[in-house]
Amino acid sequence: MLPAKTRLTACSAALFAAAQAPDTMTITIPRTERPPQIEDFLVGGQLMPPVDGASTRTAVVDDVRGVRVTAFGQREPGDGDPPSQPTAAYLSYDNANLYVVFVCHDERGAVRANIARREDIGEDDRVTVYLDTFRARQRAYQFDSNPLGVQRDGIRAESTGNVDLSFDEVWSSEGRVFDNGYVVRLAIPFRSLRFRPGGEQTWGIAVGRIIARENERSFWPTITRRRQGFVSQFGNADGLAEISPGRNLQAIPYAMAARARLLDDEIPDHVNEGDERIGLDAKMVVRDALTLDLTLNPDFSQVESDDPQVTVNERFEVFFPERRPFFLENADYFQTPEQLFFSRRIVDPGVGFRSTGKVGRWAIGALVMNDRAPLLFDDLGAEGDAWIGAARVERELGEESAVGFLATDREFNNSQKYDRMFAADARLRFGDNWEFIGQAMQSQNREQYGRRTDDWGLRGDVSYFSRNWEYSAGYREFGPNFAAPLGFVNRADYRRFDMDGQYTFWSEGELVREYGPKVSLKWLWDHGSGVLTDRELEVLFAIEMVRGTEIEVARVQFYELFEGFGFDLYSNQLAFKTEWFSWLGADLAYAWGTDANHDPAEDVDPERGRASEAEFGLTLRPTVQLRFEGSYVDSRLHREHTSEHLFTERLLRARFDYQFSRLLSLRAIFDYGWEDFNTERVDADDPRVREFAMDFLLTYLLHPGTALYLGFTDARENLRLVGSPPEEIERSQNPHLSVGRQIF
Repeated sequence: MLPAKTRLTACSAALFAAAQAPDTMTITIPRTERPPQIEDFLVGGQLMPPVDGASTRTAVVDDVRGVRVTAFGQREPGDGDPPSQPTAAYLSYDNANLYVVFVCHDERGAVRANIARREDIGEDDRVTVYLDTFRARQRAYQFDSNPLGVQRDGIRAESTGNVDLSFDEVWSSEGRVFDNGYVVRLAIPFRSLRFRPGGEQTWGIAVGRIIARENERSFWPTITRRRQGFVSQFGNADGLAEISPGRNLQAIPYAMAARARLLDDEIPDHVNEGDERIGLDAKMVVRDALTLDLTLNPDFSQVESDDPQVTVNERFEVFFPERRPFFLENADYFQTPEQLFFSRRIVDPGVGFRSTGKVGRWAIGALVMNDRAPLLFDDLGAEGDAWIGAARVERELGEESAVGFLATDREFNNSQKYDRMFAADARLRFGDNWEFIGQAMQSQNREQYGRRTDDWGLRGDVSYFSRNWEYSAGYREFGPNFAAPLGFVNRADYRRFDMDGQYTFWSEGELVREYGPKVSLKWLWDHGSGVLTDRELEVLFAIEMVRGTEIEVARVQFYELFEGFGFDLYSNQLAFKTEWFSWLGADLAYAWGTDANHDPAEDVDPERGRASEAEFGLTLRPTVQLRFEGSYVDSRLHREHTSEHLFTERLLRARFDYQFSRLLSLRAIFDYGWEDFNTERVDADDPRVREFAMDFLLTYLLHPGTALYLGFTDARENLRLVGSPPEEIERSQNPHLSVGRQIF
């Protein structure tokens, strides 16, 4: 018998049935003569009394406030159960905006909200609006706000199940917290959306509320975990007539000036450099649905700092995400199951053009960009820049399936060198629970005056998703000459098969929300010989409790063939995370077992060693405006049967954020890194490396596209200049020597 939580109450069953019946999940949004104000939802200085939503499945029109929906149903921890706190949303529109006002009742002092930077509200209570403006059930705009009106927006893609938070648009929000809950007002301009031209619109829509301390997510209409898909379960919103985003011509210029003092190790001495850049992003919307973007010199990127990651003893390239605004917008139009286009490969862009949008049942994306970064041609030793192109089309099939095609090309100036990729993919939904994703890829690469190498890649995944069961199986194959220089495919020349299975028990207890086991298996063979190169078995048990508390215990047993040597390895893993108090968060992870030395010194064979890795994070919010984050990572490897050390990498980060207001913020980051190597057994230039960096950033962010940044960075290493004038650089004990200092 299933756990009690999976047996729906009569109310839950009614809500679930409503979610399955599209004709009952339609609302008509009325046009308003006067935009709603927060004061319209107050009585005597507090929130208006709650409405009994459990007995009100249909939307109710309020002449002053808009159409009211109250029949929210939980997605988790319950399945269709009413939210633990009364919740209502009111929707209306005028010529310029869609208005959504949330009235969220709660216990006194229980609301979690901070004055934070835009999008930094992941631990707060939130309300959310999803808009599938083409009613294609493939992707949706997402607009979130915490109870104080701090914004977060993104694009939810049905193909991946992920939310791309790099999407940024201009819209307004305000919120107020009261003794009996909070109210949030959103105004979403139609000029910030893309939708079909024409008369009355019918959009897909969902509105939701997240109660952080309860790990609770509720939506209208009810979005159940018994079905695959999220966007496909939205309700319908009609009544939107005589609206348009217009031509929406935008020009966003930027200017940057920087002064830097850098260490030139060839002199060796410090040199001073200056950099002044101006650039421009321009945008035009054509026929309400197609966006044309032009950019000149879009290299305004490093105002954000990449999170620290362990890079020592890694067999393959470590992923760092894109940060530059031009490449982030509408990036989901170029996504495929394998990441064959990764815009961070464009190092120094100069001028570029992009077109994205919807035409009927087609989603279209095209990009052309030049990269001015000089690249070395191995066979000639010459340098040159390149032109880069990417084109993606996707065709909807039915309501929840799609097929697509991607082509990328990098052509090098003054040479015959090129890199090309062609790929076709499909996502097919079968019934409520099954999904298939497949992709076929061909790479074509030619060296300067050298040979051309073509090869194929294949991928297929099938998954089953329900309230309790999750299962997936996948196959990947990449030939020995497969290469994706414009993508992020960090390994080729293999065949691989994966299986994952997970069962979730849903608890009705006040402390535990869900728990259950997960089993993952992986086999990987050499593409040509068929020799087994990797095998992995992971067994994990996870418990999720209230107040953001999670516990995981795992055992991983794996085999690895590296440079002709086979290693049987294992790892025991413990992880703990909590947001028990609104002002305090912590996470801890520790793993110990064995690992291989992937960077042996010359004339030294790879060997198995005793490995450990610890990660610790702490978040403090002493006030609603101040936030401190500290993190520490420690990764070590010793020889297996002795105490001899092979390497240690440690990373320490302290970050302070102070939000003077929703617009003005100050961030300070301090990083310290230790690296110690046994150079007799590990391929490293120095046995002792110490690095220290500090990063200050003052931001005035009026809204996306209008901002002012003032920053200072200073990076130091354990080096010293020897002689006067300097004649050489040598290692010292501590990181006193500045190797890069910049103000911008």
